[in-house]
Amino acid sequence: MLQTKLLIIGSGPAGYTAGIYAGRAGIAPLLIEGIQPGGQLTTTTEVENFPGFPEGIDANELMDNMRQQAERFGTKILNNIVTKADLSVQPYRIWLDDGEEIHAKTVIIATGASAKYLGLQDEQKYMGQGVSACATCDGFFYRKKVVAVVGGGDTACEEASYLAGLASKVYLIVRKPFLRASQIMQERVMNNEKIEILFETNTLGLYGEDGVEGAHLIYKKGEAGERKYDLPIDGFFLAIGHHPNSELFSSWIQTDEQGYIITEGETPRTNLPGVYAAGDVADPHYRQAIIAAASGAKAAMESEKYLKDNE
Repeated sequence: MLQTKLLIIGSGPAGYTAGIYAGRAGIAPLLIEGIQPGGQLTTTTEVENFPGFPEGIDANELMDNMRQQAERFGTKILNNIVTKADLSVQPYRIWLDDGEEIHAKTVIIATGASAKYLGLQDEQKYMGQGVSACATCDGFFYRKKVVAVVGGGDTACEEASYLAGLASKVYLIVRKPFLRASQIMQERVMNNEKIEILFETNTLGLYGEDGVEGAHLIYKKGEAGERKYDLPIDGFFLAIGHHPNSELFSSWIQTDEQGYIITEGETPRTNLPGVYAAGDVADPHYRQAIIAAASGAKAAMESEKYLKDNE
């Protein structure tokens, strides 16, 4: 059994930043990296909007730098997966995939959120080579190019509108014969001359040699008038939602209808004393590395204060 003052669960920008701040405060936290060390950011290639890197930086290099910085200040990092949690009493108990049990006085949940995908093999094949789940992160690389966005809700319309400010043409691929987005978002995409909506259309696959060059589409699948065709594009953006990785804690932590952890006001405090949420697991709106990192810093500072107040 391991004991720690602070357990950080997750290793994206939020988790590593929490490790840096808590380590510098002399807490010597324990950080569990989880199934995807570095978090969602590692599914992209170059990061150009993180302050301090005027020429941009490789996503994996950025996360490795954060990891090393956290270790430098005394954060112990374990390459394990959390399989079970008991937050009913303090100290809080967490179990790892190797059977190790951890007792922690405070916990920072920074498990992130996973983008929803269509389930096509080509999505993984072209990940970082034309396939993206974040227009704000990767849209810059598609200036004056042709892109497609999949989805019919507010997120898809927002992504399409954002990309229309960069790309020469944006196709919005919508499975249904209507948009689910709010009226104002519908009007925004319909009135944008750069956006073309492809209703009743599904994606069958993607093609291209060194990256995405187009999408295999089907119109009115299984109906009279069904038609398959290829659409030449340079980028393929998924905007069908995100799933917060909060299930392990939902028996004790308050979440909203989508599963995002509810925090107290502008703080990272949850409904449990000494338990904090940072990053995308508690952020259904922004999902940006810089914002996740900032929330990780806040969570570490709150943890430090809690530990001092409860010595």
